[in-house]
Amino acid sequence: MRVSEKVRITEFCEVLNLEILHRGSEFIELSTVNINRPGLQLTGFFKHFGAERVQIMGELEFAYLKGLEDGARFKAVEAYFSHDMPCVIVSTELEPLPEILVCAEKHRRNLLRSKLRSTDIINLIVNYLNEILAPNETRHGVLIDLYGIGMLITGHSGIGKSETALELVQRGHRLVADDAVIIRRVNDRLIGTSPEIIRYFMEVRGIGIIDVHKMYGVGAVKLTKVIDIVVELENWNDSKEYDRLGLAKETIEILGHRLPKMTIPVRPGRNLAVILEVAARNQRLKSMGVSALDELNSRMAKGDN
Repeated sequence: MRVSEKVRITEFCEVLNLEILHRGSEFIELSTVNINRPGLQLTGFFKHFGAERVQIMGELEFAYLKGLEDGARFKAVEAYFSHDMPCVIVSTELEPLPEILVCAEKHRRNLLRSKLRSTDIINLIVNYLNEILAPNETRHGVLIDLYGIGMLITGHSGIGKSETALELVQRGHRLVADDAVIIRRVNDRLIGTSPEIIRYFMEVRGIGIIDVHKMYGVGAVKLTKVIDIVVELENWNDSKEYDRLGLAKETIEILGHRLPKMTIPVRPGRNLAVILEVAARNQRLKSMGVSALDELNSRMAKGDN
């Protein structure tokens, strides 16, 4: 079941490369992946009008409006903009008609513009809406991009997740989220991001809150990332037998989707950043069908022969 999502208008425009012609509100509420083009609405027919949808006006709508007399054109635009809509996007970098600008300002509607043609911007928006309106949950942890592998690092508070992530950022990897990770299931993928209010901030005990984006630059952060593996950090337990050969095939279920999981014991002297880099590289090899354990078993079998 889909739910509505409030998105800051500036973030919406940044993701979709839109220009703000008139800002009617700071946030827009998105509740459906369907898009509306106001064909019948410009003729005055509003029965079954999907006002809750993102609206697209392109060359066809502009051609129709330009063919109307001035009074009829204003009446059509006025009736359309009087409805509460998330936003109206003008495609193909068209110059908005004066009546559109006047009515957008009068009714405090978000009026945006795209360089793309109507079909292209619609496809882009549908993909975006499918992502942000997908089933989601928030988990405690750190999400980082290591060699193209999305790694969700979990573990109880104080285990060293943020400190390890900070060392990985210093080694050239990218932070997606610290402390809270919003996970959305889009088709057969889990996509993680950070809550906007704490995006790119990191808590380092003894120092406080740091801004990774400003401190390390745009190359040190990433807005979203597909999650490929979950790594749980836990304190070393001498009485526990840890996997030494990679025989364990541990998985975890998130939003009905199963992901490979590894449990990494933590104790003084272990370089977690290096271990997690190795885990990421090994996961890439496994995704390509390469297994070091299988190779070792094959060599041992040949040696026995």
